[in-house]
Amino acid sequence: MEKTIYERLWAPWRLAYVSGEAGNEETADQTQPVELPTDAAPHCFICRALAADDDRRNLVVCRGERTVTILNRFPYNNGHVLVAPRRHVGDLLDIEGEEHRDLIEEITRLVGVLRQELNAEGFNVGLNLGEAAGAGLPGHLHWHIVPRWHGDTNFMPTLAGVRVMPQSLDALWQLLHDRQP
Repeated sequence: MEKTIYERLWAPWRLAYVSGEAGNEETADQTQPVELPTDAAPHCFICRALAADDDRRNLVVCRGERTVTILNRFPYNNGHVLVAPRRHVGDLLDIEGEEHRDLIEEITRLVGVLRQELNAEGFNVGLNLGEAAGAGLPGHLHWHIVPRWHGDTNFMPTLAGVRVMPQSLDALWQLLHDRQP
């Protein structure tokens, strides 16, 4: 009888998400004490990442004057990034003119970088506005940029509840950090 050999696909960063231990600490380390600005929220992983000193550990790829780009710690696909205002703001009506422009410019820049560096063939770019719409962090707006490729809806999510990420978060952080303006 022929023995079936299975290849292991390691994704250890997903354990906190799968086990339900992730909470709101998607990015910033909640155990690390940080001094938050007065307009920041202590439970907000984006505010905590901005206040921390270690961008690599907190997956902060780029800090703009009014924006921040962070890798999604629990990505839907390789290259999944979040673009957010630096200000803790949860409603589109509260975004100011220059802030809005900078957000759109950063999203556009990242689409170009991800297309070039990862050979992405398409993108899902979106915002979940409010908890009822699926926002995991309803108090701090953030846009998801998810690179897509033809055929990337493989069998793994159906069979095992797993997505295969061909690149580590640290390698992606380095690649995108090196491409910041």
